[in-house]
Amino acid sequence: MVSEPWWQFENHAVHGLCQRPEQPEAAAQAQARPAVLLVHGFGASTDHWRYNIPVLASQYEVHALDLLGFGRSAKPAGLTYGGALWRDQLVAYVQQRIGRPTVIAGNSLGGFAALAAGAALKDQSAGVVLLNAAGPFSDEQRSTPSGWGAIARRTIASALLKSPVLQRVLFENLRRPATIRRTLNQVYIDRTNVDDALVESIRLPSLDPGAFGVFRTVFDIPSGQPLDELFDQLQSPLFLLWGIRDPWINAAGRRASFQRHAPENTHEVVLEAGHCPHDEVPDQVNKALLDWLGSLAIDGCADG
Repeated sequence: MVSEPWWQFENHAVHGLCQRPEQPEAAAQAQARPAVLLVHGFGASTDHWRYNIPVLASQYEVHALDLLGFGRSAKPAGLTYGGALWRDQLVAYVQQRIGRPTVIAGNSLGGFAALAAGAALKDQSAGVVLLNAAGPFSDEQRSTPSGWGAIARRTIASALLKSPVLQRVLFENLRRPATIRRTLNQVYIDRTNVDDALVESIRLPSLDPGAFGVFRTVFDIPSGQPLDELFDQLQSPLFLLWGIRDPWINAAGRRASFQRHAPENTHEVVLEAGHCPHDEVPDQVNKALLDWLGSLAIDGCADG
């Protein structure tokens, strides 16, 4: 069963969907398990979970939503886009739409939002899954480029990117189908799933009237609360799922940082994939997720 509810968050329309097992026995079992909420990355939408939702929903109640500013959700001007907004959106969705403990899984920017929401939800969070998550650590926030050359490059780049004219030119180029495809080809190691449907799922939301306004805010989005602080606040299990050949985030080095700061008993799976493993190697990600979700139920019984 699939539903596509439109939900209001702070008087803005949010697009989401929910899929549950169709068989009565499986549906009853799903009600006894945590719900699962999937959160996309920058520029993506619920469509990016196309290969995951049907498989996960064979055993769990699965939700996905479009963060404000992305996908089919509203893109209002004047909002302070960033981790705090998206954290609050996810927290409200879990409390108002799901209404029970939930595992939140997020990719890239959505990973940061998922972790922040999981920490804020406390015992309403059943777990957090990070797939190549974005976000800084405290020591990274304190580090700044040194030397006049580095300072000059940073200052000039910052000034250029604050130019509305340059931002418009950049935006128009980035939403061209050829540019979208080229970008995806850079971050998918196996390009089999870089297809027309994926390109269109990214291009179409960029045609919405408010899309350019959201894009302009990207250059001023605050870095957000450090990941290590969020780890300290998290009360639920954590699962790190890596596309280790991600060229955007130096996944191998970033994984080492996560290992230094993540809570004890954090589960980890490393896959030969790029920045979006859930769409690039969905069969492997689905198996890893179902195995881990199943282990939560076993651990819960043991604790009880």
